[in-house]
Amino acid sequence: MVLALFLTAMGMLLSPSSSSAATGDWWLPTNRPSPDSQINVTGEPFKGTTATGDVRGFVDAHNHLFSNEAFGGRLICGKVFSTSGIADALKDCPEHYPDGSLALFDYITHGGDGKHDPVGYPTFKDWPAYDSMTHQANYYAWIERAWRGGQRVLVNDLVTNGMICSIYPFKDRSCDEMTSIRLQAKLSYDLQDYIDAQYGGTGKGWFRIVTDSAQAREVIAAGKLAVVLGVETSEPFGCKQILDIPQCSKEDIDEGLDELYDLGVRSMFLCHKFDNALCGVRFDEHGLGTAINVGQFLSTGTFWQTETCKGPQKDNPIGDASTEAEEDLPAGTEVPEYDADAQCNVRGLTELGEYAVQGMMQRKMMLEIDHMSVKATGQVLDIFEAASYPGVLSSHSWMDLNWTERVYSLGGFVAQYMHGSEEFSEEAERTDALRTKYNVGYGYGTDFNGIGDHPAPRGADTANPVTYPFKTADGGSTVDKQTTGTRTWNYNTDGAAHVGMIPDWIEDIRLVGGQGVVDDLFKGAESYLDTWGSSEAHQAGVNLAKGRTATASSSESNPVTSYQPGRAVDGDGGTRWASDWSDSQWWRVDLGSSRTVKKVTLDWERAYGKAYQIDVSTDGTTWKTVWSTTAGDGGLDTAKFSAVTARYVRMLGTDRGTDWGYSLYEVGVHSG
Repeated sequence: MVLALFLTAMGMLLSPSSSSAATGDWWLPTNRPSPDSQINVTGEPFKGTTATGDVRGFVDAHNHLFSNEAFGGRLICGKVFSTSGIADALKDCPEHYPDGSLALFDYITHGGDGKHDPVGYPTFKDWPAYDSMTHQANYYAWIERAWRGGQRVLVNDLVTNGMICSIYPFKDRSCDEMTSIRLQAKLSYDLQDYIDAQYGGTGKGWFRIVTDSAQAREVIAAGKLAVVLGVETSEPFGCKQILDIPQCSKEDIDEGLDELYDLGVRSMFLCHKFDNALCGVRFDEHGLGTAINVGQFLSTGTFWQTETCKGPQKDNPIGDASTEAEEDLPAGTEVPEYDADAQCNVRGLTELGEYAVQGMMQRKMMLEIDHMSVKATGQVLDIFEAASYPGVLSSHSWMDLNWTERVYSLGGFVAQYMHGSEEFSEEAERTDALRTKYNVGYGYGTDFNGIGDHPAPRGADTANPVTYPFKTADGGSTVDKQTTGTRTWNYNTDGAAHVGMIPDWIEDIRLVGGQGVVDDLFKGAESYLDTWGSSEAHQAGVNLAKGRTATASSSESNPVTSYQPGRAVDGDGGTRWASDWSDSQWWRVDLGSSRTVKKVTLDWERAYGKAYQIDVSTDGTTWKTVWSTTAGDGGLDTAKFSAVTARYVRMLGTDRGTDWGYSLYEVGVHSG
């Protein structure tokens, strides 16, 4: 009892008192709980916009505030906040007592015996730590420190995984993914209310959930943190597949997207870790990849299947089979061995997945392509390019870097995982020329509470350590070492132990990678909101060819189905034009009158053109080639070119990609 009173007294001494807000500073609460964590940042947070009206600030494009409520509720220990106070929020899971022996996921992911001091507040001897995957790293006061240090956008990805939940022995709730997503959304709004109460009422706190880009700009201009809700889960809307049979319908997708939108969700992943009824995933690597492949089999009845990659983009290598992971498989079942030269997932975007992509576009939502297989990613980018839709995000380094320019050319946004300062700076340098070319900022995805490691300390004896106190990137605030309870963290010796260490990590990047990397990060909020705002403003282009008269060099004869030229402009994605099985062949459409033309989209059936060109004409006799390729690979192609005036548009195929003819589901002709 005496010890408990002593620790409580120490916590009260080390926490900020309510009198700290007596000056009327808008950024300091008048009713902070006591005891609580210190923030250790002084000075007014920057407000307003630049002379050109741009917002400023950093973007954490990928975080999981409430994943302690995911995976059955006992995988991530501790809470983001508690109305009962910090001691209740920052305590370990009951099975971790007395020495961490039952912290199963710790030693599954790190080896060893998982033992640790389970006591959190106020001593924090062993957690949070940069290499602890199972302890709360997103306590609200630590998020406050990240905001005070210059962060202005936080994407809170609501996350869970039903299979991990079902396998993990400790849980206190069901494993239904959508139930967990709903709870995490509710708690996000509860956290907003909790912080508002510290500042005098509704709308007065610094933590602001936003549902459109204009609202986000207002929040950031006021110096506060714009919080965007996203979703990262393996089976959204129940869209898993079992033995390749989808377990959801288009109606489920529509209902699910509508529900998420109503909850305030504006970005999401369509697949994560396991192949589902919407898309194939980008594999995890090494032993973890094998373990997740086992989970894939237990969830879906199928292992990952690979093929030789068709372009420079690759999925991650799966790695060797793990005997330990295979113990969870039925007797006689083994993880397949994979050819090192066949690194790409055979699964891309399914028909239901394409329907979900179109549904997200209709709702002006942003799509996360990290965790999608390269085949699925390529198909998504094809769809977005055909529609000139900018809403594509890569938030934490799970996209092959060879996609970067396609993302930027669409108007999308890219963030890098929260690597150590050396690795982060090196990767930033590799894509620096593209950011300069497209005049965009950069982001980071911390993935805190996402079951991943974070930057390790470089050591107090490094040649260029973080020196405390230091100034924030805008120069207006001062950052000192962070203290919670009786524990003080030093980035040089503790690394990125929790989300409050983001300002320290950015200072370390400045020391290692230079001011240019930090400048790009400080432009991140503006670039993220540019992508979001452009998505909201997107208007579906008018297809000038729809319903117009089409002709062709030939049409395949079939006694049951018509493959006439008009089938490619009837607005029905299930019908198609098909030519005879020979070269060369052409298909053309009469737009009815001369129009400005800048883009043609071609949705190929399996019988595609490997070499073909787009020609235009004003009279149907004299033709001008405006675009061509000799490397067609089927799927959805977008031909963009300088604006021309044309009444007739022609596809002229000179080399078939298959032994069949040329076949097009739908052709679109657009003026913009």
